[in-house]
This record gives sequence, C-alpha cells and structure tokens, in this order.
Amino acid sequence: MDMLKALLFYGTLFLLIFAICLNSQYFDYDLWARLIAGMGVIDGGGVLKSDFLSYTPVHTWYDHEWGSGVVFYALLKYFGPFSLVILESMLYFGIFCVISRIIALRTGLKPYNIIFYIFPIIAVAENFNQPVRCHLFSFLFFSVFLYILELARKDRNKALFLIPPMLILWNNLHGGVVSGIGLLLIYATGEFLNRKPFVKYIYTFAASVPLLIINPWGVEYIKFLLMANTMKRPEIMEWWGIFSKFYLFKLFAFKIFMTAIIAIEALTIFKKKHFENFWTKLDKTKFILLAVTLYLAVTKVKLLPFFVITGTVFGYEDFYKSVQNKNLPSWKNKVVYTTLILMSVMTFALKEISIPLNMNIYPVKEVEFIKINKLHGKILTNFGIGSYVSYKLYPQNLIYMDGRYEEVYYEGMVQLLKKFYLALPYWDEILEKYPPDIMIIEKDYPIFGLLNNNENWAKIYDGKKFGVFTRNEFVKPEYIQPSDDIKYYKDTLFDTDIKFKKRV
Repeated sequence: MDMLKALLFYGTLFLLIFAICLNSQYFDYDLWARLIAGMGVIDGGGVLKSDFLSYTPVHTWYDHEWGSGVVFYALLKYFGPFSLVILESMLYFGIFCVISRIIALRTGLKPYNIIFYIFPIIAVAENFNQPVRCHLFSFLFFSVFLYILELARKDRNKALFLIPPMLILWNNLHGGVVSGIGLLLIYATGEFLNRKPFVKYIYTFAASVPLLIINPWGVEYIKFLLMANTMKRPEIMEWWGIFSKFYLFKLFAFKIFMTAIIAIEALTIFKKKHFENFWTKLDKTKFILLAVTLYLAVTKVKLLPFFVITGTVFGYEDFYKSVQNKNLPSWKNKVVYTTLILMSVMTFALKEISIPLNMNIYPVKEVEFIKINKLHGKILTNFGIGSYVSYKLYPQNLIYMDGRYEEVYYEGMVQLLKKFYLALPYWDEILEKYPPDIMIIEKDYPIFGLLNNNENWAKIYDGKKFGVFTRNEFVKPEYIQPSDDIKYYKDTLFDTDIKFKKRV
C-alpha cells in the first residue's frame, strides 16, 4: 500500500511539474551564451576564457556557469532542443523529491500529503518559467545539502563526507555554490545555539572551502565569485525585491505562500511560549535558516526559491500538526489527485508539445532580416537579447554586450546602455564611445522615437515589437524580407554559424 501511495504521489507530482514546464513562454536570455560556452568545451576541447562576441572592451571571461553550458549543449547536440524542457522538468521534480525525503527524515511521517506541495510548486513556478536556467542546479544542490545536514543532525554523519566532492561539482556548474557554504555556517551557528554537536559542520566547512580553487581559473575565480555575489545589480529586474514598484502587484502565489509559512511558524512559536524552557527547546537552526532565506526572497526575486525550499521543508511538519486532528473527508485525496492528473493531461492534450518561441520577447524576424540581407557590422541591442543575437549572427556581426554582465564586461557598460534606452541626458554618449553600425531597438523604449526622427539613422525594418536601424550611409535600395512562417523559426531556432575547431 505504501509503495502504491508513493508511486501515485511522485507520478502526480511529476505530471504537474512537467505540465507547468510545458507552459514556459520562452528560453532564458542567457541560454545562448551558455550554449556557446558548452560548444567551446565539447566542440573546441577547452573552457572559453576570453570573449570573442563583442566589439566593446572586455576582461577575462569568468564563466561561473560553464559546467551548466556543457550540460545544455550536450543535450541540445545529442538529443535535440526539447531535451532542455525535459531537463528543466527533471531538475524541478528532483528538488521536490529531495524536499519530500527531508520531510520524511524530520517527521518520521509519510510525506505524501500532495495538497501541501501544490502551494510551493505554484509559488516557485514563475521563477522556473524559462527552460532551462543554470540556477536550477543550485536549488537542487541546496536541497541535497539540506538533506545531508539534516541527516547529520540525527548523528548520521557519514553523509557529510559527500559535501566536499559535491561542492567541486556545484562550483563548476553554477556560482550559487556560495549558498551551500552559507548552509554549513548556518548549521554550525544554529547547532551551537541549540547546544548540540556543531564542530562537525565547521570541519566540513574547513574541508570544503579550499576545494573552491578547483576550477578552470584557480584562485582568480574565487576573487571573482566574491565580487559577483556581493555586487549590486540595480539594472536587472530579477535582482529587485518582491515589494519593489515593478513586483508590487506580481508574484501573488509566492507572497501567499510566504505569508502562510510565516503565519504557521509564528503560531508554532506562540504555542511553545506557554511551555517551560521555551528558548532551550526552540530549534534555532530552523529559524535562522528560515529568516535568512526569507530575507533573500524579499530582497531578490531570483533567490525566492531558497525560501520556498526551506519553507516547505520546515513548514510541512508544523502545518501537519495543526490539521492532524481535523476530521477531513476521506474522499479528499481522491478528488485532489484526480483533479491534478486531469489538469496535467488536459495540458498535454491542448498544448503543442514543442519548444517555446516568443517573438514578442526575442527579435526573431529582425535577426533573420539582418542575416539574410548580409548586414555585416557592430550591433547595439539591449543586453538581455545580446547573447541571442550573437548566437544567431556571429561571425557576421559583433555585439555591444549581453547578459554575461560581470563575467565579461567592465563596470559602466550597463549604465551607458540604460541612459541610451531611456533617452536620458547625454543619451548619445554610447554612440560616440562605442559606435554601432546596426541597432535592434524595442519599440516601447523612449529611444525608439528619437531614432525614428534622427537624421543620422534610418529604420530599415519595422517589426511588431522591434525596429532595425542602420546608419544612413549604409542603407540599401532594396531588402529581402524575412519569412512569416513560425514553423521555420522554430525549426531553425538553435541553428548557429559559430564553429569551433577541436584543439590538438
């Protein structure tokens, strides 16, 4: 019976997550740079340490996601584009599988109350809505580290020996490895305050941190990692807070989940206050971890899954305690499972099972226009779409910059771009310092109107969401127009002229 419950639970969980992933609207902006990095390793035989895609000044390429790029490109090359959607589903599913095992470990209960899981899955769905992103590896490793550390709290310490080698792998997949280091420090601090064995976490920390040096750049990468994880990114929306002006009326599912977890834990603390030795019995590790991840979630949208993970792990048992004596209808599970399975199956039946292509987000036809008309030269675009443009148009064209941001470019490049796009005073400074030959501009930015009436620039292609501009002296009398066939663009989405020769 327990085996059947587990199969039903995990099967339904995967169907639900897969259905959510199929509703992704577009690939992450940075995927294209990741694929180029992976191509360099698999086809070129080495990690790329210098940029060749940009016409602007660059420094050493410290790619803190190079391992993810290898995984992505290997899947694309050998299994096709849809394998990236499947990978997202598997990573997403893996996170919640590990969460369920932590719950079972902590409570001794069968962790199959799927109603509780629906809320965190929906809460984090908006953050996982682009197949596939490198930070999914960090969220999975974070969950696994959490499981190992909870095992250690129950004196099953052998699992701690897995952390150092796993840290090496994590460090070369994604820079979010710092959250694993943070977990060790939180557990050491929390268990010290709990007056429980804590030295083992310090030993694990001491054995793990030096291993960060095992990467393609050595010690220099550690300096970069510290810089990258402490720098401010005011121009990037996913690094804004959940109550910032842009997100104030967004992320409702997460905000409801967050409020529910805070209420559940506040109620738990309130109840315990009536008992003797309240402070002694309070699990300091648990509440420090919840507080830290809550802070990260509130201040940075990109990091909110950390709180979803910890909130689900620690909130499940407290939620269960509050409802275990309630006489809920015996048929509730049948209704819930039937509903979730039907919703998932309906998604598979009604939605085309294919890779996402959103031509309102990406300048697909505009890039095709530049390609087929052989418009060579330097291209200025918004940094979000930069890596897509370079993936599709290199070596015909070089870009101003892309989302690799601190990995490749010097400070001030984004600020110049922001001033240009918003048509702020001295908006044309970027054109003087780093003059482009072609520009792909979103129509909803103020600069679009200025360029439309600028005597030095001509709009040579007018798309639905983007326009293509070139210098007047480069205008041709006639241009080939791009196809309107959506299938063509889907079939050729991952085509590129970037080639690497295998190093001897």
